[in-house]
Amino acid sequence: MNKAASHSLPLKISCIVNPQAANKKWQRRKRTRQFLMRNLRSDVIDFQKSKKQTIELAQRLSQDHDIIVAVGGDGTIADVVQGVINARKEQDVILGILPLGSGNAFRKSLHIPKNMRKALKIIQEAYTRKIDLIMIERKAAGFASIGATARVTQEKLRHKISGLFGHLLAGRIILSFPKKEVEIELMDGYDDQGKHFNIKKLKLKLFDCVIGKTRYFGYSWRIAPKAKIDDGLLDITLFETSGVKYFLFFPLIYFGFYQRSQKHFKAKQMIIRGKCLPVQYNGEFLAERNKVQVEVLPKALSIITSKK
Repeated sequence: MNKAASHSLPLKISCIVNPQAANKKWQRRKRTRQFLMRNLRSDVIDFQKSKKQTIELAQRLSQDHDIIVAVGGDGTIADVVQGVINARKEQDVILGILPLGSGNAFRKSLHIPKNMRKALKIIQEAYTRKIDLIMIERKAAGFASIGATARVTQEKLRHKISGLFGHLLAGRIILSFPKKEVEIELMDGYDDQGKHFNIKKLKLKLFDCVIGKTRYFGYSWRIAPKAKIDDGLLDITLFETSGVKYFLFFPLIYFGFYQRSQKHFKAKQMIIRGKCLPVQYNGEFLAERNKVQVEVLPKALSIITSKK
C-alpha cells in the first residue's frame, strides 16, 4: 500500500446521489437519507439524469469543489470519476464514496464499509490515498473486460432487468459465446514468474480478458484476485476456457481460484486486436471493437478511504 496522508476536510463539498441505485434504495430508506443529509455538511444533489448528464455535472462541480462524494454503486462512481477526469481536475478534486448500489467493486477494494453510517465516518475522517485508474478507449475505469463478460453486460442492459437476477439471466449466453482469435501486445510488464518484458506478443483464442485495478466486479465477484489498486500496472487475466467450462467452474471463478490456471500478466499498456470484440468498463457496455487500447493511469486520483 502507498503511504496515505491525513487530509483536513475542505468546506467546498458536494454529494451526487443516484436515487435509482440498488432498486431505488435511496428513495426507500428515508432514515438513511435523513441521516446523510443531517451529518454530511455539503450540498446533496439528488440527480435522476442520464449517464452523460451525471458526467457533465461532476465535470462542472470539479471546477470549484474540493471533494465530490458519489452516492451509489460502481456506475455512479465511474460517472463521477469520468467527470473529474474530463475536467482535468484529478489532481485537485478528492473523491468520496458512500455505497448504495448493487455493484461494489470500488468499495470492497478500498475497504469502505457497506454500512452507510460507517462509510460516512470514513468520509468525515478524510484519510486520503492516491489510486490508479484504467484508461480504456478514453474511458476511466477501475475494472474492464473484453469478451464474454462484456457480452453478458450488453445482454443485461439490453433487456433492462436490474439487479442480480438480471445478471444471472443474461449470463446464459456464456454457454454459446465463441472464443475469438486475437493478437495481444503487452508493454512494459511482468509475467506470472515476475520476469520483466518490454514487449510481449501473444496469439490465442480468447474467451474473456479481464483487466483490473479493483479486485472485484459487482456482487463481490473476486474476478481479479491479484489486482492492486496502486501498483502502477494493469492486472490482466486471459481466459482461454470454453463457455461450458466457464459455466461449470463459475463458483471457482467467482471466488478467484480458477484464475490461477489461466494466463496472467501485469503491464502498463495493452493492445488487443480481433473481430467484433465486446468491451465493458465499470459494468457499462462500451461497444464492439476490432482494436482495443488500454493503459494504466498511475496515481491518477485522490480518494477518501479506510486506513486499512
